[in-house]
Amino acid sequence: MKYALIIPDGCADEPQTVLGGHTPLQAARIPRMDAVARAGMVGLTDHVPASMPSGSDVGTMSLFGYDPLTYHTGRAPIEAAAQGIELGPDDWAIRCNLVTVAAGRMRSFTAGQISSEAGRRLIEVLQKSCCGDEHWKFHPGVSYRNLLIYRARDGKAPFSGDTCTTPPHDIPDQLIAEHLPLGSGACDLRALMDRSVQLFAEAEINRERIAAGELPATQVWLWGQGKAPALTPFQERFGVRGAVITAVDLLRGMGRLIGFDVVQVPGATGYTDTDYAAKGRYAIDTLRQTDFVVVHVEATDEASHEGDAHEKVKALERIDAEIVGPVHEYLKSQGDYRLLVCPDHPTFLRTKTHSHGWVPFALCGAGIDPQGAEGYSEPSAQSAGNVIPAGHELMQRFMQSAD
Repeated sequence: MKYALIIPDGCADEPQTVLGGHTPLQAARIPRMDAVARAGMVGLTDHVPASMPSGSDVGTMSLFGYDPLTYHTGRAPIEAAAQGIELGPDDWAIRCNLVTVAAGRMRSFTAGQISSEAGRRLIEVLQKSCCGDEHWKFHPGVSYRNLLIYRARDGKAPFSGDTCTTPPHDIPDQLIAEHLPLGSGACDLRALMDRSVQLFAEAEINRERIAAGELPATQVWLWGQGKAPALTPFQERFGVRGAVITAVDLLRGMGRLIGFDVVQVPGATGYTDTDYAAKGRYAIDTLRQTDFVVVHVEATDEASHEGDAHEKVKALERIDAEIVGPVHEYLKSQGDYRLLVCPDHPTFLRTKTHSHGWVPFALCGAGIDPQGAEGYSEPSAQSAGNVIPAGHELMQRFMQSAD
């Protein structure tokens, strides 16, 4: 049997005045997702425990079937796995965003969607300034998403469970002074952030960006720290091989940590300009070779972070037409299958940030009898009465025998 999970990241939302009082899912023309709902069941689940930060690291871990209360150690070590960076038992990984701060406020947590090449040049500037300290190593990533690794060569690290940091995408347009690192190791993190302000003010690439009318990256923002998690391989738990398609290091890292293949798709950007159709094609090609494919699309989440309701609707419609539709048609042509559509968490246009709360899922395929759902949306899922309070149990339901 073949399985596919499609993740429209952060698509769950509230009713929007600009959308006639509808949520983006209700406003979007998504006949293929609606068909999944009508062919099977819809319901609500919650991937982010109330005691944990409402991020994709927690939500995605739950979506893959792993209880974040048991397995989660931090976001950055998952992204380190994506880059093939091995962490020792006492090492720590820290997420390193390139951001734009103006007048003490977080103007852009992406530094204006800075390019990977520009980001690499800035990360190199930082690493040169730290070259005398063997503990710290910066690693360039994709666009504004980079990593900082602390190697605890003496078996000790300045961080602990009380180290507290804030994701920069949670504080758009807010004063940053109230959200700087706190707890163990906070002084080290703040010192590096302050140092980056000085270095970036003099960086040639920032002068070039300003001259081109682009936002400069004014500093790094350090957050999401953690040690390497220990996850039981997915195939050992559920008996199937899997692969993940994504443009985001976080999802690549989760895939590698649970033994999935990571499929690279040309044109996949992790933004609203991603090549949706290419993701659909590669998903089908992947299903010809393996049992289970996960297709993650970041565009809906990015549109929410920008507060753009119409862009969020547009992204949903393209996911529907260019990924859900083709993948579902292929699955139906291959015999027994299961298809699941579910986001990792809500991302509200109102707040421009991730949130705790219920998300709708739609599930169809072998052994799933139609339950009369009208379509795929938050109200439809709520009225269905199918509630899975602990999100990680949704994967167990998805993978149950169809006999």
